[in-house]
Amino acid sequence: MDINSLVEHYGYAALILGSMAEGETVTLLGGVVAHQGLLKYPLVILSVALGGMIGDQLLYLIGRRFGGSITERFKKHQKKIVKAKKLINRHPYLFVIGSRFMYGFRVIGPVLIGASHLPPKIFLPLNIIGALIWAALFTTLGYLGGEVVGPWLHNLDQHIKHWVWLLGVVAVVWLARYWFKRRESKRQD
Repeated sequence: MDINSLVEHYGYAALILGSMAEGETVTLLGGVVAHQGLLKYPLVILSVALGGMIGDQLLYLIGRRFGGSITERFKKHQKKIVKAKKLINRHPYLFVIGSRFMYGFRVIGPVLIGASHLPPKIFLPLNIIGALIWAALFTTLGYLGGEVVGPWLHNLDQHIKHWVWLLGVVAVVWLARYWFKRRESKRQD
């Protein structure tokens, strides 16, 4: 089985699992793969949104159950946690949707939201909306990036050969320089 066949057969499942665990990188790669025609663009968006939504839902539930004890462990970050909780209480809709776009809040954001006891009937629909927006944005960026990356991927073996030759030339130049320096230092002694 070649890589294209594996992607076509297991790509959507891999996107769901990958977006649960990591997020943006998997989503961008999903867009690139959709651009290559191996997966369908709308299904990539739905798969990534589903994975992101499930991952955030699990983190939210962990926050509801263990939120107090988890946040207490981060003594150095208590000021930031208190500030985030105030934002959650003041603007819950914006925070739930926006937390997946905020640097450093991808994992801790849903935990803090759960710890703030925002009701599940509010979190779930906002989580779905946020996941769909996030998935559409990053999948589209990957799809558009596929224009740039696509031709490079088709010639990957040629690129690897060029890099190997370049590294070989650099190594030969470095070794020659080392040899001449060493020879010169022996002459001076």
